[in-house]
Amino acid sequence: MENEQLQRLVESISLHEFQKTFRHAAYFNPRLRTTGGRYMLRTHNIEVNKRYYEEFGEEELKGIIRHELCHYHLHLEGKGYKHRDYDFRQLLAKVNAPRFCSELPNTRAKRKPNKILIYECSLCNLQYRRKRVVDTARFVCGKCRGKLFKKSD
Repeated sequence: MENEQLQRLVESISLHEFQKTFRHAAYFNPRLRTTGGRYMLRTHNIEVNKRYYEEFGEEELKGIIRHELCHYHLHLEGKGYKHRDYDFRQLLAKVNAPRFCSELPNTRAKRKPNKILIYECSLCNLQYRRKRVVDTARFVCGKCRGKLFKKSD
């Protein structure tokens, strides 16, 4: 499927499901990684992740388009277009659009597990568990002001 076909598909879904015309651009964005699509507030264009079409097929693509069209039409009407808004949830249910898209395969495997770093005070032996690296030359123990050192893994 190419951008022209996507544009026609978005226009037809908008007309049949929402009874409203789609007057802006819809196209595939190859840079999208974590989402199926997005509605651009300033330009009113809709960008779609092509990988969802390739992995899951046309039905998943139609669901993503319906979801983004909910944002589109509500925003243009001046109603609540955000995920938490009542108007948005009502329209999602009305047109049977998914709230979230399916997870792409291998996306969980690429995420790094959170590594916990342990720092210990040299005076009072209090341990600090951190996800981010602490500059031990700059920071000291909050209890006794002793020097911190990184404990071996």
